[in-house]
Amino acid sequence: MEAAQLCCTAAVEEPLPGGCGPRRRVLRDATVLLGRNELRQPVLRVVGGSGAAAAVLSFVLSGDAVRLFTRFAGEGRAAVRVGPGGAQVLLSDCPPDALRRFLRLLRLKVAAGSRGPARPPRLLERPPASFAVISPVQERDLLRNPGPRRGCGEGRGECPAEVPRAERRPPARLSAEQEAVLGAVRSGKSIFFTGCAGEGTGKSFLLKRIVGSLPPNVTYATASTGVAACHIGGTTLHAFAGIGSGKAPLEQCIQLAERPGVRQHWLACQHLIIDEISMVDGKFFDRLEAVARAVRKRDEPFGGIQLIICGDFLQLPPVCKANEETKFCFQAKSWRKCIHINMELTEVRRQTDKTFVSLLSAIRLGRCTEEVTRQLMQTATNRSERDGILATRLCTHKDDVEITNERRLQQLSGEVHTFEALDSDPMLVKLIDAQCPVGGRVELKLGAQVMLAKNLDVSQGLVNGARGVVVGFESEQKGLPKVRFLCGVTQVIRMEKWVFKGPSGVHLSRQQLPLKLAWAISIHKSQGMSLDCVEISLSRVFESGQAYVALSRARSLAGLRVLDFDPKVVRADPSVLQFYRQLRRHQLLIQDSLHTSSDADEKENVKGS
Repeated sequence: MEAAQLCCTAAVEEPLPGGCGPRRRVLRDATVLLGRNELRQPVLRVVGGSGAAAAVLSFVLSGDAVRLFTRFAGEGRAAVRVGPGGAQVLLSDCPPDALRRFLRLLRLKVAAGSRGPARPPRLLERPPASFAVISPVQERDLLRNPGPRRGCGEGRGECPAEVPRAERRPPARLSAEQEAVLGAVRSGKSIFFTGCAGEGTGKSFLLKRIVGSLPPNVTYATASTGVAACHIGGTTLHAFAGIGSGKAPLEQCIQLAERPGVRQHWLACQHLIIDEISMVDGKFFDRLEAVARAVRKRDEPFGGIQLIICGDFLQLPPVCKANEETKFCFQAKSWRKCIHINMELTEVRRQTDKTFVSLLSAIRLGRCTEEVTRQLMQTATNRSERDGILATRLCTHKDDVEITNERRLQQLSGEVHTFEALDSDPMLVKLIDAQCPVGGRVELKLGAQVMLAKNLDVSQGLVNGARGVVVGFESEQKGLPKVRFLCGVTQVIRMEKWVFKGPSGVHLSRQQLPLKLAWAISIHKSQGMSLDCVEISLSRVFESGQAYVALSRARSLAGLRVLDFDPKVVRADPSVLQFYRQLRRHQLLIQDSLHTSSDADEKENVKGS
């Protein structure tokens, strides 16, 4: 019955007679329930408040009169117009996933109508008031629902209570490992979870489920880089913290965090999510922990904030100056007292080439056997280009990327088509540039090698990192590009919008073509992408884990070409390997103890019987 109940803030607006403004009641910490009354009609009940302010409000949901406003459901907000009289219930501070489940159930049950024939009360008799929480979604509800009318759909604002086609499919299920992580998060534990990049263990999928399961008003999603933050709809960890590099004296950092707007975040935050943790410096983590205790005036680790940390320490390390020692977050003084659970996801969720998975696992751990070397050197002869789409070269240095893309674009004949972004705040262009995966200006020509920077249609293969070539431009005023992709789809690419959080919680946005030039891309910028065809020169690798990150961007061994390979560039940091050995040992001990206790319980049950 979980989907039929929602804990949130509810504002109930009811019209007053005589055309006066609506009466508004705000119920914080309210419980909103879906149920049926004595006539088997769907009912929305709002319970909230305490003492004299306690309230129980019920609304019968009658078919076409019910309207949903779901544009901001992803931010935990929605509205339900509950009847022809204009009364509505405004929901806020909801965990987004719980809100979506609740709205889905509401749509289905309202569309299905009253269950069975209504039983009208006898004359001179008043039926006993009753309320039963509504049953879960059943197949007959899906079959009975007619689907959305033309022009209506999720996210378009006002919509009849009918179920969009996408919502009729059951959501992807979590694995047992993923369920364990989500369960730990829901229980309030601070957790670090990790997994391999190229094996499809589902870190990103799980992280999005975690973000969706927590109330947005007290949850802050952050990442070490702007691009990674954009993927989870958050901001950079440095922007959230508001203490710059954190290298100033502690007192000065506390003063920076006490500024209006920044302090508000620190005090409101109950759940702090940090993605791509490998690139966060351990000294910065310690400084954040001390600042959190000081600003929140609480002596608990991290000032009582629950930490949900994700990443792979065997990928890119923190960026440090030449004379500075690299210190990972797990080496921070405060790591052990802040993190209650460390967990590695090992179950492969995405079907991949087993040979390639095995190769990546060895490279990740810094092992480069003769067989691995042979397989990588063989890829030098791979020719994954087809239909005019060339392999993307991954570079260790961003200067090489810019020079390569500019030179190759200039070499193409024909007119340059320039597309300028529409930014929500032109004064904050640098901040938007840091978080958005596409630039403020996109320049294209006929024959330009491009890649998608956003998921457009996963079912067709139009995903983040999909490779293509520009084959034309529309003749209309905007002159939008037509791109032929390696997946076989040719499509006109239209402007897309990215929304992310800026300073003081302000929402920033950029509207731009979801395309970037793809003759070359940096290894840092490729994190989170899966590329169709990749060419890699590893001769200039300068960091532990860099070769692994580059190789794991490829979708398959057949789509990979490695030039001038040298086994010496494959290396993993010894301290990280030791951390993972301890993590796995501890994880195995926990699993063994669980199996032992379950076996003992089983024997006890047998004796008792």
